[in-house]
Amino acid sequence: MQIIKEITYIPNLSLALGFFDGVHIAHQKLIKNAVNFAKKNGIKSGVVTLKQQPYCYLNNIMPKYISSREYSYNFIEHLGADYLIELDFDAVSGMTSLEYLRDILIKNFTPMAIFTGFNHHFGRNRQGNCEFLEKYQSEFNYHFDALPSQKLNDNLISSSAIRKFLESGQIEDANSMLGREFCVSGIVVEGNKIGRTISYPTANINYPDNIVEVPNGVYGVNVELSDGRVLKGIANFGTKPTVNATMQKTLETHILDGFDEDIYGHKIKINFLKFIRREQKFKNIEKLKEQIKSDINYL
Repeated sequence: MQIIKEITYIPNLSLALGFFDGVHIAHQKLIKNAVNFAKKNGIKSGVVTLKQQPYCYLNNIMPKYISSREYSYNFIEHLGADYLIELDFDAVSGMTSLEYLRDILIKNFTPMAIFTGFNHHFGRNRQGNCEFLEKYQSEFNYHFDALPSQKLNDNLISSSAIRKFLESGQIEDANSMLGREFCVSGIVVEGNKIGRTISYPTANINYPDNIVEVPNGVYGVNVELSDGRVLKGIANFGTKPTVNATMQKTLETHILDGFDEDIYGHKIKINFLKFIRREQKFKNIEKLKEQIKSDINYL
């Protein structure tokens, strides 16, 4: 997949439009619709997204993504898209709906088809929508298709719903909508090494500032190492109140099955499987060790 960060003339595309935070199962279906149309008609597919999250950009708020943009783009490539076209929101936010359709999408990509979600909006004051795209398809000679709302267990599948699940520790519900495990990545850094002294050494990473924050607590996880191995683990996210006086949050993971390799400086990915319990302060290290043993047995 080619990532395009400057508007370029690439004609005859099948386009999927959206921000696609997390690339959840409804996003996947939408993008696959565009990819499948392209394959059936012997053309290329493109995903048009934005560099900035509009609401956060307009309100000067630091975004909290479900997945890093890099991870989302890699997943979009996995779905078969030929191009990822990243537009600068500041450059297009002042356009009317017609200007955006005519001067950006039609002029540069002459789409044979446009695919969106049922609630897609664009243009100044969000005036562009599915009805607008349907209205202009004959004039600009493209096929338009809007993916209807998708539900799972009577809940609307959306990035907003997934964020709420994650923020409340409902990891399995979030994963069901994502179609995979919620994850964070980082470089293993040195901690205070107390875990090693109590027979539970940990791999510590800094939780990314721009990713939705899960509640302080203990989680069952899988750990993807830089060499491709996937190992089970138990992770604690929070301030480690029993042993840490600084109160700075960290994500520390004890990798199971006797793993005891030096992976400082390596990039690892933590896939969250389930929430086990809230973080708590214990009277002493021995009580902490007993609880960690109990947590591992719960996996």
